[in-house]
Amino acid sequence: MNASSPFAVDWLMAHAARAPLAPCLGTPSGWLSYGEVAGRVRLAAALLARQGVAAGERVMLALPNGPAAVVASLAVQSCGGCAVEVSREWGAEALRAIAEQTQARHAVIAGRDAALWAAIHAPFRRIWIVHPAPPPPRMCELLAPAEWTWVGEDGAVEAGHAPAPSAVLDADAPALLIYTSGSTGRRLGVVQTHRNIAANTRSICEFLQLGPADRVLSILPLYHCYGKSLLQTHLLAGGSVFFDHRFTYPRVVMEAMAQQACTGFAGVPLTFELLRRQGAATDADFPALRYVTQAGGPMQADTVRWARAAFAPARLYVMYGQTEATARLSYLPPESAQAKEGSIGRGIAGVELRVLDEDGRECATGQVGQLAARGDNVTQGYYNDEEATRQILRHGWLWTGDLAYRDADGYFFITGRAKDILKIRGHRIGAAEIEQCLCRHPDVSEAAVVGVPDAVEGESAAAFVVMRAGAEADENALRKFCREQGSAYAVPRTIRFEAVLPRTTTGKIAKGELKTKVLQ
Repeated sequence: MNASSPFAVDWLMAHAARAPLAPCLGTPSGWLSYGEVAGRVRLAAALLARQGVAAGERVMLALPNGPAAVVASLAVQSCGGCAVEVSREWGAEALRAIAEQTQARHAVIAGRDAALWAAIHAPFRRIWIVHPAPPPPRMCELLAPAEWTWVGEDGAVEAGHAPAPSAVLDADAPALLIYTSGSTGRRLGVVQTHRNIAANTRSICEFLQLGPADRVLSILPLYHCYGKSLLQTHLLAGGSVFFDHRFTYPRVVMEAMAQQACTGFAGVPLTFELLRRQGAATDADFPALRYVTQAGGPMQADTVRWARAAFAPARLYVMYGQTEATARLSYLPPESAQAKEGSIGRGIAGVELRVLDEDGRECATGQVGQLAARGDNVTQGYYNDEEATRQILRHGWLWTGDLAYRDADGYFFITGRAKDILKIRGHRIGAAEIEQCLCRHPDVSEAAVVGVPDAVEGESAAAFVVMRAGAEADENALRKFCREQGSAYAVPRTIRFEAVLPRTTTGKIAKGELKTKVLQ
């Protein structure tokens, strides 16, 4: 097993054999070495295999960032299985739909979420409960009739002496299912194979020049491709990841970044807006910091300039990508930041980018079309959804849904999105998902949602709502309803009440007209 393998678990084992005492995963509670993490993965994988997890098996993971989440995902992959990464914040309805679609028989959950999963009634045969201590009887009763296994928050399991699974891994088999919102309002499972992950991870390591001495501070969730890529790149490089969930208090996280001698930091636009507004970065000193990365949507130009100055001499890499491309498609070299301000840069190694018209012909320099990409990092498609896959994979290219143009120097600039998808706090969410959530309210007759620029969140949702006759128009009540029914990102920032919604001659809601209204 070595670091040139296409399998992430092999990268872990290779570094554990080379430097077992080297730090691998850290939290405010302490650190685990490569040897310790590798040992936990071996034991967890052996236990999973004995419990029936084999090649092709889907296992749901709904955990906060930390060693247990990393161990569980790599252990599933060691068995030839596919880790289905989800978030408890998505709400019961979305999680139930994912459980039914994937037919997962096994799940790994946080003990504090036992009541949530009991309400979902997912047909799991066995549930691994991550909890500080053996779960109390009441917790286990909630999850009956599923059998259960206790896992410590550091990923430790009681499995005795157990050999590693004997599964022969396939580089083109699914390793991860990462869910993203589609324009229809339902979440789509993006299939990421071992080959996809290896290709993207090597390219990112190349342009960031990552090595064993690198340590990244991660505040980004592992169910998001950006957060997952931070882990993958540092496992390949033999570096370390410090997970910190305390970003509610940005100054605390910035202090931890300095204390832990982190060489890298990553954030979405909201991350940097919050740091800027609270002055949390400018008041701190980061002697070890070498680079900062930003992705998850466009960031305001003045915030980009602020971040570049605030973290100097660390270099800021503005990046662009999609879950469907495993994580990354392009980056803007820091030395080109001023000359090419606003650009997403050029394709990373192994990725070809083009701007295409609707017939698939390449657009001329400066002409706006749809950005398309191809490379070994591009997904095979959406899990069990041939129609949605056909919409994004055409003639060997991934059609990103983003409108762009290429300048004379080969740099790409995003001008908008062809899909009806919003990008809020770095998370993609279909406008239809928010509309459907609103329309589930008994007093709502019709709803339409558009995305509008937002200095803090990158983009925010503006909802236009038609109430049923006699119903009271109450913004706060609708927001509370959305918060309870959907994810945190499905709560509209702006709500306007209308007697009727404007429509085109073909009967479709005239969203362009609504967008103009909210921007006036």
